[in-house]
Amino acid sequence: MKKITLVLLFMSLLACQNKKETATFPSPDWPQKTASKPWGEGISRAVYHDKILGLLVGSAIGDAMGAPTEMWHNSYIRQQVGYVDGLDTHIRTASAEGPWGDFMPAGGTTDDSRWKFLTGQYLLKQGSKPDSLNAKAFGQHIIDQYLSDIKRLKATESFDPEPFEKEMMHVNFLQEWAKVAKPFIANDLEKYSYALDKFYGGEMVCGGMLYAPLLGGVFPSNPEKAYLEAYRLGFFDLGFARDISGLTAAMVSAGFKANAKPDDITVVCRDTDPLKYHTARLTGRIAFRAYTDAKGIIDEAQKATVAVWPQPKNYKGSPQEWAIMTAAFKALEAKQQDMPFHAAEIHLINLTALEYAKGDFQKAMEFVVNFGRDNDTVGAVTGGILGAYLGFEKLPKIMREQSLKTNKEIGHMDFQKMADDLTDLYFGKE
Repeated sequence: MKKITLVLLFMSLLACQNKKETATFPSPDWPQKTASKPWGEGISRAVYHDKILGLLVGSAIGDAMGAPTEMWHNSYIRQQVGYVDGLDTHIRTASAEGPWGDFMPAGGTTDDSRWKFLTGQYLLKQGSKPDSLNAKAFGQHIIDQYLSDIKRLKATESFDPEPFEKEMMHVNFLQEWAKVAKPFIANDLEKYSYALDKFYGGEMVCGGMLYAPLLGGVFPSNPEKAYLEAYRLGFFDLGFARDISGLTAAMVSAGFKANAKPDDITVVCRDTDPLKYHTARLTGRIAFRAYTDAKGIIDEAQKATVAVWPQPKNYKGSPQEWAIMTAAFKALEAKQQDMPFHAAEIHLINLTALEYAKGDFQKAMEFVVNFGRDNDTVGAVTGGILGAYLGFEKLPKIMREQSLKTNKEIGHMDFQKMADDLTDLYFGKE
């Protein structure tokens, strides 16, 4: 009997102790799902059209400014052409990822602009304003274009090799992407995994960043929604590159907000994290680190009084500005990745340019292009973000008109019509 009494007493004491332990220090609730926002809240039809056209053309300008010196080191740019502050002819031959014509005129673009156009075609195929985007439909759109390119190659008849080379270049443009899209659509996880891990050699390339800016324009003034939808379509991305694609779309979306300021765009990289990359074990959030690095680079560069390199020919700015720019270039060189088209490098240069220019399109483009490396891709990303923020009418007039003309007449990409059609799709035809 005594044993039973002692056991009951022990259990009673244990229960009391457990009750005390439940009274822990209060902690905040887990974040709740963000309520959906009305599409394009506060954006008129005219403003939307100006901004979506600005996004397309701003991106094309950045692409075209960087294309003639793509992958060059900044020292070689200074030596060969001096300081780049506008559009120039492309003294280079056609390639699958580069310009599709030999010696393209000023305003000619590369795969960066083709991806915006291809994505715009996919969006128009949807036939209505989307609540959400369909990743498999996007993958199928890419495969359909790839198969069409193969069909044209097979139908080519010529004694000369040039027509075959042209069509083969088109096939090569999408072959890596189609190999990933096919098993993704088929739900073949094993084959998709193998294809993705071999995508452009298994490098963390800026795949989704090529089309993510346009997706930001599909969900204007709603950075979190734009992030999630770009992430959904970012199934070509490896690792944290997918997070960076989402943030690229989110920054564009923030640029659509009424009365937005330059810092409202970049702060997205701090505040928008719906998939909680900040909690990544051991590494944390790489994309956020780039945000803090960019701020630090420009903060230190602003203190520079003596330029790292002599002023190049054609440079029209002040010695102080050149000192700041070259100090920032030097800091960026210290953080280069093995591959110039690595997503983290593109993201860092983009954020540094945005921090440096504070909303000035011309200033940002000159920074990006004269730094070198994969400057057409960074130019296309930064140009798309600022094009959406400023709108078409506030872009440099000569460059915006030249870009529209060359892309329509030479590249067969009518960005004016695409902006018209997207506006009709989301607002209805007038």
